[in-house]
Amino acid sequence: MQTLPRISTTEMEVTSIRLERELKDRLKALAGNRGYQALIREVLWNYIQQKSEESSQKVSRQDIRATIAATAEREETCALTGVVISPQEPMLLGLTLSGEMAPLSIDSLSE
Repeated sequence: MQTLPRISTTEMEVTSIRLERELKDRLKALAGNRGYQALIREVLWNYIQQKSEESSQKVSRQDIRATIAATAEREETCALTGVVISPQEPMLLGLTLSGEMAPLSIDSLSE
């Protein structure tokens, strides 16, 4: 997942959102010194990136922290090479730096 550029809050639009008091309190506790509004923006951007086709499972080799052997239950696309992984074909699940699991073809990490 790519890091989003940080812009000044003066360049942002003001938006009003209603949150339950408990949700706001929990967000504040999780956010710590950076502030809960920054945390909300980060959560929303992460959601957008996960849902966009652009970021859909495309990673670099440097993003992979560890791999786990697996078997594809449905057709998958290797996040490194774009190669199709057929159902019941051996594959790897790559743990990324962002903590997500990405499908990898068996030979996608070989040099």
